[in-house]
Amino acid sequence: MDKKERFIKAIQENEGIIYKVATFYTNSKDDRDDVVQEIIYSLWKSFDSFKQMSSLSTWMYQIAMNVAIFHLKKSKKTVTTIPIETGLLNSPESITENDEEKLKVLQEHVKDLNLLDKGILMLYLENKSHEEIAQITGISKTNVGTKLSRIKEKLKSKINRTV
Repeated sequence: MDKKERFIKAIQENEGIIYKVATFYTNSKDDRDDVVQEIIYSLWKSFDSFKQMSSLSTWMYQIAMNVAIFHLKKSKKTVTTIPIETGLLNSPESITENDEEKLKVLQEHVKDLNLLDKGILMLYLENKSHEEIAQITGISKTNVGTKLSRIKEKLKSKINRTV
């Protein structure tokens, strides 16, 4: 299998990562599509440098988040909505109006987090381990735990004030 075939296979197997990160850091479909293209381009440019010191998905998350954050800073836009995937969303018919309202409140407060905290939260919601989150974000495993605790406390405090 040549480089191009390996790359295409890697993209196909991990396209969810690319779209999830792009969606998390953008407001519109057009912006998301632009970021997806930038991520794929960056992955292609860096594909030869992947040293398999981490999993392919961890490496792709790292590049995707860096590209998305850079794009957001470059365009000086702010994210106004953030899709939060929870157990509730896996079964849409079971979502009540009250659940929808809670999700809207949560989304509203998540948008106020800084870019790194949003990324950490996204990875946490993806059930990534603290070690994987540390590898992807470039911060220590201990710092991941600390940041997650602070993020949860901050969100809990804001939600309690809202409710």
